[in-house]
Amino acid sequence: MSEKITAETLIGQIVRDHPEAAPVLFSIGMHCLGCPASQMESVADAARVHGYNPDDVVNALNAAIEKKEAE
Repeated sequence: MSEKITAETLIGQIVRDHPEAAPVLFSIGMHCLGCPASQMESVADAARVHGYNPDDVVNALNAAIEKKEAE
């Protein structure tokens, strides 16, 4: 498996390296994945802004990536 996503991983990096994770981000209200802020915003920061527990978001992102890699 590729390197795991952490709470400190930047949103822009996730979208760039793991486009399969974008639906997870969209599902919690992160619709501006290409905006300049996404290049500097961590998963933890984005999760808190959108009212989600960062650990839950990290787990969902890693699950989406693992599922794609298993295909």
